[in-house]
Amino acid sequence: MTVSENQAAHAHGTGQDGAQPGWTTAVTMLQDASPFTVPDGASAMTISVEWEPGDPGSPPHRHPGPAFGYVIEGAVRFELEGEPERVIEAGGTFWEPGGDVIHYQDGNALADARTRFVVTMLCAPGKPMLVLVDEAELAERAHLRAPRPTA
Repeated sequence: MTVSENQAAHAHGTGQDGAQPGWTTAVTMLQDASPFTVPDGASAMTISVEWEPGDPGSPPHRHPGPAFGYVIEGAVRFELEGEPERVIEAGGTFWEPGGDVIHYQDGNALADARTRFVVTMLCAPGKPMLVLVDEAELAERAHLRAPRPTA
C-alpha cells in the first residue's frame, strides 16, 4: 500500500499542502497494526537480531507489550498463539500484541543463510522484555494453538 502525498505530508509535519524542499513524499506503508494495548508507563526498545543458518530462535515465550518487526535479510519462521506458522521474508513485517499471547516460533527459516531483523517492543516497567513459557503452561494452553500440518 502506498501512502498518499497528503498522508506523507502529514507524517512529515508539513501540513496539507505538500512537502518542503528536499523532502520526499515517497512513503510506503509496511505495516498497520491494531488493536493493541500499550502498558502504562511503557518504554520502547528497538533491538537487532541476527541468526545463523537454521537457528531455531527463542523457545516459546511472551512479551509484556506489543512488538513490531521488520525482516532485513533472510526469512523468519513466525508463529503466534491462535495463528498458523508462517514465513516472513526480507522486506516483510510482523507484529504481536504482547501480554498473554504465546509466541511459539521465531527462528531462522533458512538452513543455508543467515537472517536479520529489527524489532521495536513496548515494554512494561519492571518486567523483562521476554518471558519463557514452561511445559506445563504450554500443555494447558495447547487448545489455543493453531493446528499444525502433519508430515
